[in-house]
Amino acid sequence: MRDKGRTRGIFKVYLQWPLFLSVLLIVLTAVVAAVSVKAGIIVSVFTIVYIGIALWLYFSRKRGILAGLIAFSSAYDQSRQNLLEEMLMPYAVTDGSGHLLWMNREFTAILEEDKNSYKNITAVFPEITKEMLATGGEVVSIHSSLGDRKFRIDLKQVMVDSLDAAVTAGGLEGQGSSVTAVYLLDETQTLKYMQQINDQKLVAGLIYLDNYDEALESVEEVRRSLLTALIDRKISKYISGMNGIVKKIEKDKYFFVIKQQYMARIQEERFSILEDVKTVNIGNDMAVTLSIGIGMNGDSYSQNYDFARAAIDMALGRGGDQAVVKDGSRIQYYGGKSQQLEKATRVKARVKAHALRELVETKDRLLIMGHQMSDIDSFGAAIGIYRIAVALNKKAHIVINQVTSSVQPMMDRFLDNPEYPEDLFLKGPQAAELVDNNTMLVVVDVNRPSITDAPELLKMVKTIVVLDHHRQSSEVITNAVLSYVEPYASSTCEMVAEVLQYIADGIRIKPAEADTMYAGIVIDTNNFTNQTGVRTFEAAAYLRRSGADVTRVRKLFRDDMADYKAKAYTITSAEVYRDSFSIGVCPAEGLHSPTIVGAQAANELLEIKGIKASVVLTEYQNTIYVSARSIDEVNVQVMMEQLGGGGHRTIAGAQLKDGTIEDAKRRVKEVIDQMLQKGDIS
Repeated sequence: MRDKGRTRGIFKVYLQWPLFLSVLLIVLTAVVAAVSVKAGIIVSVFTIVYIGIALWLYFSRKRGILAGLIAFSSAYDQSRQNLLEEMLMPYAVTDGSGHLLWMNREFTAILEEDKNSYKNITAVFPEITKEMLATGGEVVSIHSSLGDRKFRIDLKQVMVDSLDAAVTAGGLEGQGSSVTAVYLLDETQTLKYMQQINDQKLVAGLIYLDNYDEALESVEEVRRSLLTALIDRKISKYISGMNGIVKKIEKDKYFFVIKQQYMARIQEERFSILEDVKTVNIGNDMAVTLSIGIGMNGDSYSQNYDFARAAIDMALGRGGDQAVVKDGSRIQYYGGKSQQLEKATRVKARVKAHALRELVETKDRLLIMGHQMSDIDSFGAAIGIYRIAVALNKKAHIVINQVTSSVQPMMDRFLDNPEYPEDLFLKGPQAAELVDNNTMLVVVDVNRPSITDAPELLKMVKTIVVLDHHRQSSEVITNAVLSYVEPYASSTCEMVAEVLQYIADGIRIKPAEADTMYAGIVIDTNNFTNQTGVRTFEAAAYLRRSGADVTRVRKLFRDDMADYKAKAYTITSAEVYRDSFSIGVCPAEGLHSPTIVGAQAANELLEIKGIKASVVLTEYQNTIYVSARSIDEVNVQVMMEQLGGGGHRTIAGAQLKDGTIEDAKRRVKEVIDQMLQKGDIS
């Protein structure tokens, strides 16, 4: 009605214009009469006739003209409403709370009910919330489904004043109120075609046999070819079952291609070939394990292959016996249940040692850095690298920002010692000032850039070397010129001890250095009870021959009373979850290194019968530190990765920045439940 009143006022003004012109003609007549009386009389006659006609039109025909115009306006308005009603795009209008005020024929047909059956749009599409309806004039798009059809829903908030009569008739009143326009775009077929296109994409994959040589050596020579043939058959059958092709590129390496449509199935099965190949047994003492790397959704086939290579490297770096899928920037892990077997050969250690020597000889200065809140393994490995640098006549500094109570006793042996320079230990900013083109950075006991002691050095130094024994995660130091990561190793100190024996002849380790490296092995293996192999004892024997004193090391790492009480409290107050997981909370008050105490408590909790894994939470400096330990049944690395951390199969940890202890405990329990549900924990 408002539009009709406005239209009537406009045309009333139009009808009054002849009367306004009559005044102009009267003035014109007077001017003409002043010039010529005869002419004025003639013009006045025509003026009188014009005025008469104008008055007749205004008073006699005004109603008819206005009625016709209003009828036209109404008909036009009705036609617009009919066009909106018959519009092929589903369209509806809701109020601010989501109640449907009006919908066109197409929208009604989608609901398959009478237009008044649904009272609220949020009941039809649960993805729509009341907050989404207040778009502020912007278009908000969401995706939802109704039955077997999928829709893109566009929402736009509009003012009532801008709506036509059809919407106003829906029952809204009030100046300045708003409604939300709802548009439905059926994308069922579009998504179907997109899915078909994605399904036809090719996925590149690599399969490596982790322990091919070791498995062959464990079986009789005449049966080795049979073992190889059976493994080949298992892999070929697995890939051919997905209409893929597989090509053996080396004796223990395979390349395969499958369509992407099969990825959902093999991921749901969690790569059953990992367990299936272990069943191949013709008398071999050692089960064969696989590592699988898959690349998908790259811009080209060659990029998919590059993704697959990166994925297989990550699978091997994490210990093997697992599959890694690199889907663009997204990385997923499967398997990793088996304990990695120690490699008997030291060929790799010797090769890495020679490569490290060549790099060191090209530089004038070495900066050695571990991880934040350095532990004794990180510190001992840094000391070992320092000894290598000195033996090769290079200047070296160890970067350490915060000295923990576990490191301090060992560090004191190097401070104020005339055998060592005063600038042996530097903080991050001091080390940054020394960086130039002839500087090399050696990172030990960590391969995640975010938790290194001075991450800024990674961007400043061009030549970076990484030595670590932790399983790789998706976050790695990517610009390293030499990376020596061995998850089988008990500690980084063990790796450095091996490198020391090959890098140069006649390197003599001083007793303090031997003690430090020996302590790193002892602490990380929990007194040679965890992740310990033959090479661990060989490295320890080498350090003992170099002057390491077992008694001296033991005295240095005895607990004080506060630490012992905190550890005891953590153990006695621990909760047993799902009959197999102990979860404790370590108090931090009054402790110099509460995270170390928490880790020690986690080790102690594993001694309880029936416990498969232990988790200890320690709140320190506005961060909750999570220490996880297991013996052999649970991969705690996978557990901690879901909390943003990582580590080893049996030793791992994470740091939680937000939330409380109770929140952290709840998240740990959720991860355990998920792993139990997926079958990652037997």
